[in-house]
Amino acid sequence: MSSRARLGWFLARRYLSSRSGGNMLSFITWIALGGVVVGVTALIVVIGVMTGAQDELREKILGSNPHVMVLQSGSTIRLDNYPEVIRTVVAQRDVVSASPFLLTRVGIYREGYVEVVDLYGIDLNEDAPPVTAMEDSLRSGGVPLKPGASGLPVIALGSSIASRMNLFAGDTVTVVALENLKVGVFGELAPDLSEYEVSATFTTGMYDYDLRNGYTAIENVQEILDLDIDVAGGLGVRVQDPWEADAVAETIREALGGWPYYVDPWTRTNAQLFSALKLEKLAMGLILGLIVLVAAFNIVSTLVMVVVNRTREIGILKAMGLTRRDTLRTFMYQGIWIGAIGTLTGLALGLLLAFLIERYQLIPFPAEVYFIDRLPVTISVSDVAWIAGVSMLISILATIYPARQASSLEPVDAIRHE
Repeated sequence: MSSRARLGWFLARRYLSSRSGGNMLSFITWIALGGVVVGVTALIVVIGVMTGAQDELREKILGSNPHVMVLQSGSTIRLDNYPEVIRTVVAQRDVVSASPFLLTRVGIYREGYVEVVDLYGIDLNEDAPPVTAMEDSLRSGGVPLKPGASGLPVIALGSSIASRMNLFAGDTVTVVALENLKVGVFGELAPDLSEYEVSATFTTGMYDYDLRNGYTAIENVQEILDLDIDVAGGLGVRVQDPWEADAVAETIREALGGWPYYVDPWTRTNAQLFSALKLEKLAMGLILGLIVLVAAFNIVSTLVMVVVNRTREIGILKAMGLTRRDTLRTFMYQGIWIGAIGTLTGLALGLLLAFLIERYQLIPFPAEVYFIDRLPVTISVSDVAWIAGVSMLISILATIYPARQASSLEPVDAIRHE
């Protein structure tokens, strides 16, 4: 560092210090520094929370839903001859696996109480790679779907609905089909009734899923709906990169020849949810960015006060040879010092607070209201980098006006200043 730069740093530290406190910072310097610290800390925590919410929701959604769904148009939304469609789909580039599923809404009846659930029929063939984490658990036995001692077909239910109905593994329930209703001799509707054994309960972390989802083998749902063995509700497709689901979906659509097939990637199915989260993250970032902007005004006021209080000193130094560039450098160094120390301290506090919130789950959510049951936090390097960069840039820009004012002082007029 050159002697002129060292002089600038010496003067910057002196001007930021209290007149009577020696090396102690002045009160207005502490205020400016605190503004930067609070702004950066708030940005780190809030942006981390918004990113964490997006990641948590994406993980939960993709844990139970495929990257791409292949469906067939029609009044009943059924996919005919699905084995042939699977062969076409898995032949496409970037497709890892494809698996049929059947979805129907049924009533779960036990001891005079009924709950309506979405019953998914899953292919339990273990030869092909699973499409979702839930399918993997069902196939591997993490959430078992093996027939029990009763010999009845089995069903796995979400933990929330199981708790509401006081159900445990081994209990027997009646599954009431809400599709494929038959008409009795007197014109009354007669639903299909089947006895099922509860093989297990599961928890996905998504309250809505745990309250309304149930799983069984696809053959059982085909029997409930009186469908042929080669008819499914659709195909779930897993791709190599979930973020490339749109492109893969378009490739599949072209391979199938378009209508009557339509292909939905997960990004389109959940587009409204993630668009709202992204917009909320942007809005919160802009709002909290105003805190850093307020801190910048504190820096401006601090340096203006320094110019006013040190006018005679500046005049004497300029009379002794301090150049205009030296004066500009001195005040720029003050802004850089406040910005750097405030940003680093804010980053440290923000990261610490984010770690504590995530590690100890300090802020629980009511799961019945929100998709998630706790406040997740995910800190990305890119978010930390842009927050630190913006904070430093604003701090440096805040020095321009007071630095120009100080450098424009004439020595004689400054020395005469009262």
